[in-house]
Amino acid sequence: MSSLCDPAHAPVGDVGMAIMAIDSRLKAIHGTPSGPDSEQQQLTDRLAASLSPEEVDDVVDGMCTLVYVFMRWLRVTYEEHDKDVMEYVVPGFVASMRMMPRSIPPETIPTMTGLVVAAGTGLSPNLWRKQYGDWTENEMSPLEATALLLAEHINRLTDDRDFATRMVTEALSATDPD
Repeated sequence: MSSLCDPAHAPVGDVGMAIMAIDSRLKAIHGTPSGPDSEQQQLTDRLAASLSPEEVDDVVDGMCTLVYVFMRWLRVTYEEHDKDVMEYVVPGFVASMRMMPRSIPPETIPTMTGLVVAAGTGLSPNLWRKQYGDWTENEMSPLEATALLLAEHINRLTDDRDFATRMVTEALSATDPD
């Protein structure tokens, strides 16, 4: 019997915009060879501010898709080394979120942790979250931070600052537009 949270039933959303936002944040944190890319961050912020409510919902679904893709990659990678993804991802994820109290309200950490665990066990993060009602404005930054922290975890594992972004953009490029 298929779960109500099976990823096959989940909307994919605007993964392109979601990965662009994550890439922009990663570059703002680490900079580029020429320094921090504040111009790209400003462009991304302006684009996000211009989105309609439906487009925002698509980006939220896209962020959840990224959480799923990143956790799937991490699960497979850790399992190849006989390790449990939950043991190696969740504690550091929670600790990182707790270090960002201005961006991540403490009351959102359990929900974001639930998203990560849902994705790590093969469930759709957005369908898992939908069980508990609509997304709140208070959860938007934590959702972006969740995808960002998972991308950063992947980048550290691969010792490649662009690996997570490249993995998603290559998958998007290979996808049939229909």
